[in-house]
Amino acid sequence: MLDYTPAMPVTKTAKRALRSSKRKSLVNAAILERLEIAIRVAKKQKSAAKITAAVKLVDKAAKKKVIHKNKAARIKSMLSKLAPKSKKK
Repeated sequence: MLDYTPAMPVTKTAKRALRSSKRKSLVNAAILERLEIAIRVAKKQKSAAKITAAVKLVDKAAKKKVIHKNKAARIKSMLSKLAPKSKKK
């Protein structure tokens, strides 16, 4: 039977890189979770403030490369369609 678990790092720099990547993955997971919650709230409530807050989080996540810029553009497009229509005379 093959074991696909990653091997533990051997060198000093590999150990340091593993610690760093674990910290970064925790931060990225937190950013992603906040983003998903904000999108869910914006879809449900459809208020301009909630949509703006979600778009802000999308931009931050894309800037930090937690999500791809094209995915960010797709999400922002979807959110902009939810925005309440302003009445023009």
